[in-house]
Amino acid sequence: MEFSTLPEFDSDFKYLLKKYRSLKEDLEVLKAVLLKYPRGYEPFVFRIQGLGIETEIYKVKNFRCKALNRGSRSGIRVIYAYSELEQKIEFVEMYYKEKDNVDCNKERILKYYK
Repeated sequence: MEFSTLPEFDSDFKYLLKKYRSLKEDLEVLKAVLLKYPRGYEPFVFRIQGLGIETEIYKVKNFRCKALNRGSRSGIRVIYAYSELEQKIEFVEMYYKEKDNVDCNKERILKYYK
């Protein structure tokens, strides 16, 4: 399985890393889980429906962040795209849940995926 990131994800990550110093380690833990379960498992990871694209887009709701010390209810959200044919996961967006009323950046998803 290959992992990659969008440039916008890198910006999101750098911004959050300033506040939450354990994010590098935490993201590595998520990658290890995604190696076993690339499509995730509900209710912790679920597919985002209704985008009108073929690419499978998933949202991680229960992301463990050690710096927040809240276990899987840290409030960090991670959006990723999964391609079974290419055996690739691409991280699209990372944000703190205070933005959750907007859900995810659908424009960003539609810009990169069809």
